[in-house]
Amino acid sequence: MKIGFTGTVSVGKTTLVKALQEIPEFKNYTFTTERSAYLHSLGIPLNHNTTIEGQTIFLAERVTELMQENLITDRTIIDVMAFTNLAKKVSYIDSDAFEEYAKRFIYQYDYIFYVSPEGVKIENNGIRETDPEYRNNIDTEIGRLLRKYRPIWHTLSGSTEECIKKILDVVIFTNYENQKINININNN
Repeated sequence: MKIGFTGTVSVGKTTLVKALQEIPEFKNYTFTTERSAYLHSLGIPLNHNTTIEGQTIFLAERVTELMQENLITDRTIIDVMAFTNLAKKVSYIDSDAFEEYAKRFIYQYDYIFYVSPEGVKIENNGIRETDPEYRNNIDTEIGRLLRKYRPIWHTLSGSTEECIKKILDVVIFTNYENQKINININNN
């Protein structure tokens, strides 16, 4: 099963991934968290200063993650598309072509959880963009992409504990219902 979190900067995606690492039901999962600091250290520009080359590296990392059988990641293809579409140094032609190519990978996630920025303050980690307007623009673009491509997604808001409860409710209940359906089909 592949679980991805999408959302603008500083909403708690990495915090949620780290919290899920502690839950026994996910012991056989590969967990990946944002590698922006590492990529930035290589000279890859981030946020609104990113380039098509930089976003291609981010896309390659997300696609590589999707090759894992069981995955929980704090970024999705949707995030990469949103940051590309809002990059100052990426032309509309390049961002359209990038989106057209990247969209094929969206549906490989079994679950996408959109993490709302509502009520969450921006934390400065020295790497991420802290401009509230940029943060809002990324959030709006992620919402547009979710509506455009319509993957199955669930919205998370509230405390880490509330979000974890909702994730478990969605993932465990859905898997239970699917197993029940398979049992009923096999018995008929």
